[in-house]
Amino acid sequence: MKFHQTNLNDAWLIELEPRGDSRGHFARTMCHDEFARHGLISDFVQQNMSYSAQRGTLRGLHYQRRPYAEAKLIRCLRGAIVDVIVDIREDSSSYLQHQLFELTDRNQQQLYVPPGFAHSFLTLSDDVEVSYLVSAPYHPASEDGLRYSDEALNISWPTPITVLSEKDANWPLISERTERLF
Repeated sequence: MKFHQTNLNDAWLIELEPRGDSRGHFARTMCHDEFARHGLISDFVQQNMSYSAQRGTLRGLHYQRRPYAEAKLIRCLRGAIVDVIVDIREDSSSYLQHQLFELTDRNQQQLYVPPGFAHSFLTLSDDVEVSYLVSAPYHPASEDGLRYSDEALNISWPTPITVLSEKDANWPLISERTERLF
């Protein structure tokens, strides 16, 4: 695996290194020792899968508050997504900054998202399947999110959003919050 720093503190784009022969190819998608060498969390307790039928489906921006904050390792297994992460750690030099990453079944890149980031993805094709490892169990009372259209974030989504849950459409704006984000 090749680890590429992103513009956001502690978030990494991970490039797989497939080894192939006449049967196809093989690649490691996670290695405890390599993650540890980069200072990344590598103890994942859950694996989630998401399927989206339609292009333009938005999921997020989601995160869990402390003490259930989670690191995520995200990979698109079928189709294409633009993955968006926002640093919500107030003590970070990249606080409230975001970055977009195109993850596809063809480029086989993964995104490591540390605790303290809101995470979202928008499908760029139909029939999209995304898999992600998380370092903390889902805790409904700690679930939170940012509104995808919050002007404070200024995210330029690359394609129209056509499918969106009511919950994701109605997360509070940052300006409406009375407590810290994270």
